[in-house]
Amino acid sequence: MQDVDAEERARRVRNLPLKNLAHLGDAVFELFEREKETVSAVSVESLHKQVVSRVNSKEQARLLLLLKPLLNESELDIVRRARNLKATNFRRNVEQSVLRQATAFEALIGYLYLTDEVRLQELLGKTTNYQLNTAL
Repeated sequence: MQDVDAEERARRVRNLPLKNLAHLGDAVFELFEREKETVSAVSVESLHKQVVSRVNSKEQARLLLLLKPLLNESELDIVRRARNLKATNFRRNVEQSVLRQATAFEALIGYLYLTDEVRLQELLGKTTNYQLNTAL
């Protein structure tokens, strides 16, 4: 997909299965968190604890709710469509609505990774700010 213009690329990415975008978004978000924590972590154990505290369904669902007012129409469409996916990995300790919101967050991250890395970095930066503000 490297030889197509941005508009065509975005169209192609919108047509990818949302589960694939969510799978990619999960990896991208975890890598973002690992990279961020690597700089400040004192040990591998503390790095792992910090990353796990952010890369989980409940936290991703919370971050999506905080980011929603900042999203444009195409981003909201990805979120809406991904949120409506049937959850196949239902876990007893997490509500299905939380899993759906987390899947929508991951799909959004995957979509932006493939279409607009500047926007992706902007929104990921906001998630860091939200985490810092809620920790105080």
